[in-house]
Amino acid sequence: MNVGFIFDSIVLKPLATILVAIYHALSFLGVPYSLGFSIIVLTIVIRLFLYPLITSQLKSSKKMQMLTPHLSRVKERHKGDAKRLQQETMRLYKEHGINPLAGCLPVLVQMPVIFGLYNLLQRIVSNGASQSIAEANKLVFVKDIELTSPWDLSFFGLPLGKGPSQLLPDFGIVVFLIPIATGLLQFVMSKMLVNPKPIEEKMRQSKEDKKEDFATAFQTQSLYIFPAMIGFFSYTFPIGLSLYWNTFTIFGIIQQYKILGWGGLQKWKEKIKR
Repeated sequence: MNVGFIFDSIVLKPLATILVAIYHALSFLGVPYSLGFSIIVLTIVIRLFLYPLITSQLKSSKKMQMLTPHLSRVKERHKGDAKRLQQETMRLYKEHGINPLAGCLPVLVQMPVIFGLYNLLQRIVSNGASQSIAEANKLVFVKDIELTSPWDLSFFGLPLGKGPSQLLPDFGIVVFLIPIATGLLQFVMSKMLVNPKPIEEKMRQSKEDKKEDFATAFQTQSLYIFPAMIGFFSYTFPIGLSLYWNTFTIFGIIQQYKILGWGGLQKWKEKIKR
C-alpha cells in the first residue's frame, strides 16, 4: 500500500480542504491578504485540535520535573547498583502516578499533523499563483470550494513563497527581523520548559554533582542551538512557513504558561521587576 497516498488522504487533503474553506470565508468578508490570514487561522485550528494532547504532554513533563530531586537522591543512593536503581526509579514513578512513556504518545500524534501542514504550505506557497491553485485544488475533498481565480500570494507586501534570503536585495536588512523573531520565540518557548532547580537542591549538591552529565549538557546546548537553527531555517524557507511556525510557537508559549507558568523564565521575570 502506498504510504504517500495514505498520508495525503488522512492528513494532507483534510488540511487543504480546511485551508481553502477558511480562505473563501475570509475573502467573502473582505479580509485583505486572505491566504496569509488563512494560514494563521488554520494554524490556530490545528493548535486547538492538539490542545488536549499537548496539555497532557506538558503535565507529564511537569510531574517529571517535580520528581527530579527524588530521582537524584535515588541515583546517589544506588550509584553502583544498576538493577536496584531501576527498581527504585520505577517505584518512584508508581508512587507519584507517572508513566514515563505518557509524554511520547502526544508527540507521535502531533508529528503527522505538523508535518502535513508544513508539507501543504510548501506546496501552495513555494510556486507561482497558477501552480499554487492547481496544487490546492488537487487536494481539496469538496469540489464546490475549489479555487477558480488566483489568490494573493503576498502578506503585507511580502511574498509568502519566498524566504528572507531571496528578499534581501529588494527589502534590505529589514527581512532579518523574520528569522530573529522566529529564533527568539522558539528560545522563549524552550526556556520556559527548563525547570529551575530549587535553592535547597543547589546547596545540597557537591562539587562533583555540579559537573554536567551528557544529558544536562545536551539540554543546555540545545536551548540555544535549536532556536538558532530554527531562525536560520526561517531565513531560507518561504515566509508562509515562518508565518505558520511563529503562530504555532506563540500559542505554544501561551499554553505552556497556563500549565507550567514561567518556568525557566521566572528568574528573568524577577530581575526585570527589580
